[in-house]
Amino acid sequence: MSLTQDQIGRYSRHLLLPEVGVEGQEKICNSKVLCIGTGGLGSPVAMYLAAAGVGTLGLIDFDVVDQSNLQRQIAHRESTVGTLKVDSAKASIADINSDVNVVTYNARLSSENVMDIFKDYDVIVDGTDNFPTRYLANDACVLLGKPYVYGCILRFDGQASVFYSKEGPCYRCLYPEPPPPGLVPSCAEGGVLGVLCGIVGCLQATEALKLILGKGDTLVGRLVLYDALKMKFQEMKLRKDKNCPICGENPTITELIDYEQFCGIPQASEEEAVDPEMEIDVHAVKAMLDEKRNFKLIDVREPSEYDICNIEGATLIPLGIIQEKDPSKLNGLQKNEEIVLHCKAGVRSMKAAKALQEIGFENVKSMKGGILEWAEQVDTAMPTY
Repeated sequence: MSLTQDQIGRYSRHLLLPEVGVEGQEKICNSKVLCIGTGGLGSPVAMYLAAAGVGTLGLIDFDVVDQSNLQRQIAHRESTVGTLKVDSAKASIADINSDVNVVTYNARLSSENVMDIFKDYDVIVDGTDNFPTRYLANDACVLLGKPYVYGCILRFDGQASVFYSKEGPCYRCLYPEPPPPGLVPSCAEGGVLGVLCGIVGCLQATEALKLILGKGDTLVGRLVLYDALKMKFQEMKLRKDKNCPICGENPTITELIDYEQFCGIPQASEEEAVDPEMEIDVHAVKAMLDEKRNFKLIDVREPSEYDICNIEGATLIPLGIIQEKDPSKLNGLQKNEEIVLHCKAGVRSMKAAKALQEIGFENVKSMKGGILEWAEQVDTAMPTY
């Protein structure tokens, strides 16, 4: 496809670059890029690739826009809260460049659909925040021979690379095994500086364009580490692992596997299974407080979460301290007193309740639904996050 007069005007700053020029811009306009996720990383990736003129942008996401997304997910607006993220992002892209063909997939990426979705795209850009999807995307890209543009963010730190088994290592060469479930918090648990998403997302978009153009030194074989607090970039050299199970000399993975099982998700769910006998609902806890009943209400979230919102009378003892199972660090809690634990949604408080039970605490309950349910059903004026 040759450039139209309107496109020559639109992309004139690209055309002035010898490394791009008319031929390069035509490559961009004829390219197809898939963005996995339209959140913190997917938003800047999709918007900048649309502005650059990528001909077809695929967007895959199964979530809806939430108010808490707006701090960093710049493809979405207050007006689109509650709508599908793929639809919200598509509308933003249309405002940037109506020439871009946006293909949306309102679905969760899985072993069943990934090959069919990936096969039509030139470059895959990953904006997700979970390990099963990363391993799934990597393996699909290796099997299909496609470049996988990786990005990762948490708190003030980011990473970016390009995994392309035809030219260098894949994601499994860097991370042969996923970390134990729960060891690495998600952004929803650990937080993230909003602008960090833009920095790492722009690195990913840059790499996607370089791959399309066939210009410059891509991040194949290199991992960029970014520390926003120190404003420092570092680089690690990556080597292809000849024993890699999917891209090595004798691959043992020749088809897609169960990635949630590989990342320990089923085992984690068993360990974290809810025990109904240990749960108490928010209305019962409210009644206990109103009756001035003699019990201890313990908040097991982190101090930064406690500062956002808390239940009056609750004592803060973070889950990590409780899991040390050292009674001397539990703020004087007695094993025979009645204790109710709560967190944000009820998962961490159930873990804490089980940890206390294991060291002899006899009367421990976890508040079902956590502070989110408390805010919804008891104190509607309480802010949530």
